[in-house]
Amino acid sequence: MIALLIAATLFSLINVGCEFARDVMMMQQNSYRIDRYRRWLSQSGDTTSIMRLISLVVIFIAASIISIDVVWMSLVAVDSLVNSVILLRRKYKKPLVYTPRVKRILAVMWILAAAVLCISLLTGDAWWTTIPAFALAVYVASHNFVIVAVWLLKPVEKAINNRYYRDAQRILESMPELTVIGITGSYGKTSTKHYLYRILQEKFDTVMTPGSFNTTLGVVRTIREHMKPYNQVFICEMGAKQPGDIKEICDLVHPSVGIVTAVGEQHLESFKSIENVQRTKFELIDSLPADGFAVVNNDFEWAARREVNNVEVARYAVTATDEAKFVADEIRYTPAGTEFTMKCPSGDTVNFRTRLVGACNVSNLMAAIIVAMRLGVEMEKIKYAVEHIEQVEHRLNMKRTPGGITIIDDAFNSNPTGSAMALDVLASMNGGKRIVVTPGMIELGERQAELNKEFGKKIASSADVAIIVGRYNREAITEGLAAAGNTSVKVLEVDTFDDARRELATIMTAGDTVLYENDLPDTFK
Repeated sequence: MIALLIAATLFSLINVGCEFARDVMMMQQNSYRIDRYRRWLSQSGDTTSIMRLISLVVIFIAASIISIDVVWMSLVAVDSLVNSVILLRRKYKKPLVYTPRVKRILAVMWILAAAVLCISLLTGDAWWTTIPAFALAVYVASHNFVIVAVWLLKPVEKAINNRYYRDAQRILESMPELTVIGITGSYGKTSTKHYLYRILQEKFDTVMTPGSFNTTLGVVRTIREHMKPYNQVFICEMGAKQPGDIKEICDLVHPSVGIVTAVGEQHLESFKSIENVQRTKFELIDSLPADGFAVVNNDFEWAARREVNNVEVARYAVTATDEAKFVADEIRYTPAGTEFTMKCPSGDTVNFRTRLVGACNVSNLMAAIIVAMRLGVEMEKIKYAVEHIEQVEHRLNMKRTPGGITIIDDAFNSNPTGSAMALDVLASMNGGKRIVVTPGMIELGERQAELNKEFGKKIASSADVAIIVGRYNREAITEGLAAAGNTSVKVLEVDTFDDARRELATIMTAGDTVLYENDLPDTFK
């Protein structure tokens, strides 16, 4: 009996630990915002998952036969063990990062669980005050523990963040000669950041926000952990999910150069309207000093129509060239990448060669080139850097496998414009089957279904095989495919990317091209 009690206790505590870690992981993926986490809970149905429902049944059975120790302990032990094995074996696209904040949240969750158990012991002899049964009950209600822990820690996190923020301010104030370049946009900002960084390295000691460190706290962390006193240029990527986000970053770093790569239908779920997206992205340009310099992509209507009167502005374009000062022309795709010509306001034209592919990358390169020219980088150095820029991972990255398969990796954060450009690249491929693997696009608010249907229509004219992953956008994409009327496209529906890879293994042959368009995080099914 003692051995059974120990086993039930151990398995139930491991089960709680695994589930607490998973809950915090999903809270982390939702930016530690309780409202977004609750929205995910309601959309995912996680509170009523099969695992939790089975555990709930076990709890009710145990409660009714609490006097039969062997039976209820065995039920709790088996259920907890099975749940633990499932959770430990589960693979995540974006696993939990054990930051100090995560450790604080987990510690508070365990303290809360212990406190509830102690209160229960003091107030009565309820059946579930035994540790194994209580732990199983905690597992079933674990979402509440992470929500309460994050809420309780808000003052602590605010105090810590304010201290870090002031330290970042101090570092920037000690570097008055530092040139700060802000980059924002609905799409293309990360690629543009990497391209500009590579070019400016030819002349300046340059630092940039790494990865997707594009929130205020991400920028603060970059300044505190990566910036050195001898840096000459700081390239700061600025992301936003609601109005005021860009201004908050600008109030910290005070950019003198600002790039707006795009204004489009991204994060409409939080922005609510394209007008709010435009207003937020141009918070960067509005924050520039009188002697600042703005670079704006006129290929996007909502960027082109926004007037800029506070600073000098250079508008660039690949397609909407009428009002642009800098224009890309004679774009040619080759096995080695892309060649294009950039027309400058002076009337000069400059030829460029790059390993990158896609009109979107030409556009991103133009923004970087314009800023480099403004900062005085010699043209020969710019051309050399452009020719040697490496593709940014998961952003229209093209590679060829030993088996003769061409892979176009555009898995990061698909959007209406970027996905269309990726499909154009796929459509230009000859010699084998053109295959697209995609779960569709997200965070498009009320236009989610409409834009994914249009995406399906575009797939129909660009691919020979479409593998639709997951159920989140499946109906809209397949409706678009059907509406296009191209019955020659083979459509395969799978639940996971592992299933998609198994399907690919059965249909791929040498000469085929596979486009991976978007890879939804764990918060979507």
